[in-house]
Amino acid sequence: MNRLTDALRHLHARADRLPWDIAALPLRVFPAAVFFTSGRTKVEGFLHIKDSTWFLFQNDYALPLIPPGMAAVMATAAEHVFPVLLVLGLFTRASALALLGMTLVIQTFIYPDAWQVHGVWAACFLALVLRGPGRISLDRALRIDG
Repeated sequence: MNRLTDALRHLHARADRLPWDIAALPLRVFPAAVFFTSGRTKVEGFLHIKDSTWFLFQNDYALPLIPPGMAAVMATAAEHVFPVLLVLGLFTRASALALLGMTLVIQTFIYPDAWQVHGVWAACFLALVLRGPGRISLDRALRIDG
């Protein structure tokens, strides 16, 4: 048993020396791709919101406190802006926090049965909020974060 625990301690010590950047970049890119792709399904051309998007927000996505038209515009804009910022690593913590909030709204009001997927997104965004964008980012290059 000592050999096993010693081997695990050694492995953990080596992993602790790896830079956060190895995890931060994919934590930014992959959830961003999901949200950006979702945003593109809501529009025609560059940013003309589809009739089907208006319909979904008026009839299927029953959000409290926000009128359906405003929610459609906000969601469409957020799904285009924040993923791009995440990929660039620009205003990363704020963008991750915004998408975490959006994930919580989607989980609570839109697709409550999809908690496994939303949990993965939330974990990615939470890690970025807590640890930042890593060195491969405009935040780091511009000395905004880190």
